[in-house]
Order: sequence, then C-alpha cells, then structure tokens
Amino acid sequence: MLTVIICTYNRAKYIGNLLESIAANDLPKSEYEVLLVDNNCTDNTQEICEAFTKVHPDIQFHYTYEPEQGLSAARNKGIKEAHGDILVYIDDDALVDTHYLRTYADWFAAHPETMACGGPIEPLYETAEPDWMTSYTRALLCAWMNYGNKVRAYPHGRYPGGGNAAYRKTVFEKVGLFNTTLGRKGGNLMGSEEKDIFDKMHTLGMQVLYLPTPVLHHIIPQSKLERPYFDRLTLQMGISERQRTLSIGTGKQLKRIVAEVIKWMGTIVLFCGYTLQLHPAKGIALLRFRYNVTRGLLGIVKRVP
Repeated sequence: MLTVIICTYNRAKYIGNLLESIAANDLPKSEYEVLLVDNNCTDNTQEICEAFTKVHPDIQFHYTYEPEQGLSAARNKGIKEAHGDILVYIDDDALVDTHYLRTYADWFAAHPETMACGGPIEPLYETAEPDWMTSYTRALLCAWMNYGNKVRAYPHGRYPGGGNAAYRKTVFEKVGLFNTTLGRKGGNLMGSEEKDIFDKMHTLGMQVLYLPTPVLHHIIPQSKLERPYFDRLTLQMGISERQRTLSIGTGKQLKRIVAEVIKWMGTIVLFCGYTLQLHPAKGIALLRFRYNVTRGLLGIVKRVP
C-alpha cells in the first residue's frame, strides 16, 4: 500500500487542485491513502480538505497536525502516521499526472531491491519563464529535474527532488528520520534535509533510482522569479550545507568547500560562455547564485531574514 504524504503550510491556493490531480490517478483507491500534514496553517487549508473528502468519500484521506514548525518535522509526522509500506512525498504546490501513483506502486512491487526513487519535476509557470533562466537556475528556483526517458541511477551527487520522492518505509528505520535542524520552517528557505537522508542511504548501499514517468508539475509564481527570493534561497542553501556538513565533521565540511571551489571554476566558464553568446544575464544569475551559496557555506552570512 502507498501512503501519499503532503506536508503543507499556508498553500490553500494550490492544495485543492493537487488533491484533485491525485484523485484522478488510475491506481485503485483501495491501494493508497492520502495523509495531509498541516504544519500550523493559518489559511483555509482544512476547509478545502474537508470539502475534498465529501466529494471523494472513497479515498482514504487522513488529516493530521504537526505543531513543530518545519518541513522536516512535518515529514517525520507523516512517516510515523503512515499505514503504507511505500511513502510518496508530494509538494503542496504541485500537480501530478494520471499514472503517477501506479508507476511508483508497480515499480516497488516488481523491484524489491529498490529502496527509494524519484521522477521528473517540471515547472508550471503562473507567468512566464524569464530570459535569464538556464537549466542551472531552473533547477535551483523551480526544483526542475529531468534525467531522460530511461530508468537509471542518479548522476553522482544527485538525488530525488524532495517534492517528488518515494521511499520504502523501512528506509527510515535504518537511517533515521529527517533532521529537524535542516529544511524549511515557515518562510525560512533552509534545505539539505533530503540530501542528508540520501547520503546516509548511499553509505549503506541502498539502491535509489530515477524513473522517467512519475512526472510532477511544480507551480512557480512570479515571486519565485524575483531577486529577493533568489538571494534568500541561495544564501540559505549555503547556510544549510554548512550546518549539514559540520554536523558530520570538519573533514566533511572541508570536502564541501573544495567542491565549492571546483563549482566556482565551472560557473566562471559558464559565465564566459553565455557572455560570448550575448546572453550575459544568464551568466550573471549563475555568478550571483554561486556567490550567495559560498557566503552561506563559509559562515559569512549566518542568518537570512
């Protein structure tokens, strides 16, 4: 059985459409449940969910609260309350395709060696994609992810996006729960909690695969394409990586700093390439991304409002 876990905080604008896209899936409703974790919403999320259950009484729907603010705490609540042996996390500002749940259910049933997997994440813009966007900034701001049309292992250093990831529940019995000092909390844009889990899985030799067909469409409002959000997100990415690596040890942090130096070299090459192609805005966005991440990683900026 699958448990679809939706952790939400004040996303009433999107939650109803997400639930309807799940209800439209072709997996028999007896084979999955939907567990919505309310992480202290102050909007009308609960009313929307109550209306959904009246329209879809055949769906096993559970509504629960997590008073500790933070995405990691909400995800952990989902693990504890899930009845399914496969946990599918879906972001609260997204839509899924009709075959989404069946793809995960069929794969895990046929491949007992797979412990986790994820699928493509495609942006669904409320406005339009800006001309400075590249595949690199699209991955950053929109969580865009697409590794082709074949099942494969993730490229080195990559892992499923947190908004489109499925795990066997036993994974968390072996590696522990999500680190609540990492991840988003309210309007805070901290991260790295998924990376922490997948690093532990990698250490234990657990198989994590990319599946091309469970596509998630991530809704992107105009506010996420503006500079204030860009700067906050990239700074907090660096701060999150600093916290994550330091929690493991100074050796891990030093390796991450070395990796950052290498990434700077690549960023400069890309900047030069885009500039020669007469698209300097694309390169400037990448330089700003790297600059902000580095400041957070080195502790130059320790907190972002």
